[in-house]
Amino acid sequence: QLQLVESGGGLVQPGGSLRLSCAASGFTLDYYAIGWFRQAPGKEREGVSCISSSGRSTSYADSVKGRFTISRDNAKNTVYLQMNSLKPEDTDTYYCARLRLPHCLGYARGPFDYWGQGTQVTVSS
Repeated sequence: QLQLVESGGGLVQPGGSLRLSCAASGFTLDYYAIGWFRQAPGKEREGVSCISSSGRSTSYADSVKGRFTISRDNAKNTVYLQMNSLKPEDTDTYYCARLRLPHCLGYARGPFDYWGQGTQVTVSS
């Protein structure tokens, strides 16, 4: 069965760091771009970042540029989101999703067909 599982969320102080993981099962990530999204209660889901199937190209929302880094290890069938210099406004549930294309269409566009269940990130002192 196709599945994406996020992990690595938690509570961190402002300025701290977390690394989120998105592990795939039931399919190989080699052919697909993968995106990270986030959503807070009562707010619309927003795109955070996207990485091409090869890992050679990446895209970021303006709000996270310079602080977040997306990467992938296709041998481990896993995509990562390194989150540095975290701010309280980064508090959200973070989701990864599979794009049915090898290349990203910006950081939040395109036919994302499979989604993980999310991992909670809380940035607070």
